[in-house]
Amino acid sequence: MRNKNSKQSRGVFYKTIWRWHFYAGLIIAPFLVILAITGGIYLFQPQIDQYLYQEYYEVKPIGERISADQQIATVKELYPEARVMSYRPGEDESRSSEIGINLDGKSFTIFIDPYTGNELGQLDNNTRIMDKIEKIHGELMMGTIGDRIVELVTCWAIVLIMTGLYLWLPRKSQGMAGVLYPRLKMGQKIFRRDLHAVPAFWLTAGILFLIMTGLPWSGFWGTNFQNIVTNTGIGYPPSIWTGSAPASITKTKEIAEVPWAAENLDVPTSTILDYKVVSIDHLIEIAESKSIDPSYTIYIPQTKEGVYTFSAFPAKVQNEVTMHIDQYSGAVLADYRYDHYRFMGKIIAWGITLHKGTQFGIVNQIIGLLVCIGIVLTAISGFYLWLKRKPSKKLGAPIAPSASKMKGFLWMLIFIGVVFPLVGISLIIVWVVDWLIIQRIPAMKQFFNA
Repeated sequence: MRNKNSKQSRGVFYKTIWRWHFYAGLIIAPFLVILAITGGIYLFQPQIDQYLYQEYYEVKPIGERISADQQIATVKELYPEARVMSYRPGEDESRSSEIGINLDGKSFTIFIDPYTGNELGQLDNNTRIMDKIEKIHGELMMGTIGDRIVELVTCWAIVLIMTGLYLWLPRKSQGMAGVLYPRLKMGQKIFRRDLHAVPAFWLTAGILFLIMTGLPWSGFWGTNFQNIVTNTGIGYPPSIWTGSAPASITKTKEIAEVPWAAENLDVPTSTILDYKVVSIDHLIEIAESKSIDPSYTIYIPQTKEGVYTFSAFPAKVQNEVTMHIDQYSGAVLADYRYDHYRFMGKIIAWGITLHKGTQFGIVNQIIGLLVCIGIVLTAISGFYLWLKRKPSKKLGAPIAPSASKMKGFLWMLIFIGVVFPLVGISLIIVWVVDWLIIQRIPAMKQFFNA
């Protein structure tokens, strides 16, 4: 009798897991396919950008380079209404300089030949193909709403993987057949199931890795996570991703001869207007003296208190640099490198470069691409599996057992809902819809097997 009850209990639990896996897959699979396709393309951003914008990127080194300040002056003459936002010298001798400007509220990149001073072309940053791919991948081109949808899908993918692993675990005498390899001689029904389950099992680690390394970039969970690890001192130093950057502070003695007691007084903001800021050429000398990776960009302060910021996020995480420079004195206010990241910061940084496929070059890109292709094929095979099993005029979801019999599973959902708040909110919405609509309309209750 006890064995019978135990068997029934396991059967109810199995159907519950199956039901959640079914709905999670049916709802989020289309979004996962979009993320996988755009992610697979974005892995090859360096090669694609190089191909698309070769005429803007490449220059012939002839003679001496024109100073950075002269290049910026040229851009100011060409675009007198624009604000200069950034300067990127280029990582080698055959690379053009990039000057970022803001014109009429739009961001443009002006490409300058550093040897002739001629403009090679301009790009509206919002129309770059890879930027659009990134926006689809990160926010479905829908801003904050899209960002939340992507985060929700990503979190639900964890539920999908965990429930899938439970369903695929071997329970009878077949051993690891149907998990590690497909069963080819047990009929089409079993083969279709294995066609979905076996590739998904092999992809589990890769998918989980992409999810967990992508979540720190998300707008809600990621921002809060970054704030927590930064504020607790176990992540990045402040101002790399979150937290305030230091401010430029000019002392009175730096602009005028004053009594000794007044030398170190901060210059009032209104008197800074005529005070000269450090030149870009001087900043480049600082970059060379500090051995900053040559792929860096200098972000130019837009306020009197703002700072110059060197930002270098090259292919390998070990070469990352974020440095803040006082715009009046040229003093280094902060110099953050990989070695300054704390334990969690290093993990996140490694996750980012591996997620983007830059850390180990083409090998990294190919492995990431294979996982993305696997996600698409798994979603398609799951959809095909559902179509073949789906009864006529019904959704084909497993029967919903009573919630009172699934307390353990409910506690697990509550735990996931707390760790990933958007999942928790979606669970509440599902429960309200089920209680108010599905359970009260017989046709819908029958359709959903609720």
